[in-house]
Amino acid sequence: MNLNKIKNKRIVFFTGAGMSAESGVPTYRGSGGIWNSYKWQEYACQRAFDSNPEHVLDFHQLRRIEALKCKPHVGHDIITQIQNYTNNSWIVTQNIDGMHQRAKSKNIIELHGSLWELRCEKEMKIFTDAKKPEYAIRLCECGTILRPNIVWFEDSLDQNILNNTYEIVSNCDFFISIGTSGVVFPAAGIPKLAKSNGALCIEINPENTSMSSYYDINIRKSATEGLKDFVEELSKNEK
Repeated sequence: MNLNKIKNKRIVFFTGAGMSAESGVPTYRGSGGIWNSYKWQEYACQRAFDSNPEHVLDFHQLRRIEALKCKPHVGHDIITQIQNYTNNSWIVTQNIDGMHQRAKSKNIIELHGSLWELRCEKEMKIFTDAKKPEYAIRLCECGTILRPNIVWFEDSLDQNILNNTYEIVSNCDFFISIGTSGVVFPAAGIPKLAKSNGALCIEINPENTSMSSYYDINIRKSATEGLKDFVEELSKNEK
């Protein structure tokens, strides 16, 4: 893998549901998406948790079980290899399944939180719970029932995480979007931020999206095949 061209470049990989779908992780929207079978109002909002927290925790435990049945694919590995070779690269992901961590990637910003974390709303403590699909604990030491540390419907994204993301994206040289439709804000505005600050913007997605016109290069392939094309093109330019 000849990556001399980008060794000292600042790179952001912006990943969405299509990245994980290639591993077999069910998507949330679209044909066959989870929200076609379940009502988010009953499983994925603060009101549902307040009404029946054990019910909501049981649902998210099932999501953890399903996620652990899946494995990172070659596309995840390619990103890890690029990160290991370059000096300044980040992953900004809308996914909550932890697949990038399992592929041993680094510098990961999880915009929508993580299936593998729980949060005490009273003490604002975060508990990492990633050893088994079943929750090891459901109660904080203070007695508060722990909430999945996920951005649900009707939640706002963490402003500190957003600010960190904006700073990194504003200063990147390459912005590579993989498997995201670009319809959910504020995440949907991130490609525009990269473009307006002069980054070379690349979209890897089998289908045209609402954000496609903002990208300099569109690769109409899956995550793995698109990343292979990206690396191959870089290698050609080095010869």
